[in-house]
Amino acid sequence: MKRSRLNLFKASSMTIMLLAVLMIAATFSIIIYIGVSGISSKVSTDVDTGSAYDELALLKSEYSKLESQYNSINAQVSSSGNENAKNDLLNAKLELVKADSAIDDVESALSANQPVDEVNSRINTANIQLNKTKESLNKVEAEI
Repeated sequence: MKRSRLNLFKASSMTIMLLAVLMIAATFSIIIYIGVSGISSKVSTDVDTGSAYDELALLKSEYSKLESQYNSINAQVSSSGNENAKNDLLNAKLELVKADSAIDDVESALSANQPVDEVNSRINTANIQLNKTKESLNKVEAEI
């Protein structure tokens, strides 16, 4: 009788110890999974932010080209005396200011660590505004 109790005690002790080891291993696995998931999320966010900074540089480059185009057209329109061209040039200047504001919005979103979707939305808005500015400047050029 004493032997069977002793064997039963050994078996239950081994079972409890085995379950404890399994629970500790499962806990470590969960902690490691959460850590790796957090690190990979941070890395992917950093990659997305890096491409957004590249887009911002392209937007600024495009803006400076349009600004120099505006300056050269402005000199031509001033000397031409064409009233329609002057009015359209004023509209083009307004579009240029809107484009600059849209680019500033992208830059502020990046510096404020806004979500990637918000930054991409602002980049798209800036691209649309740059295209409107380009169309306005082309219209003025056609009138000269």
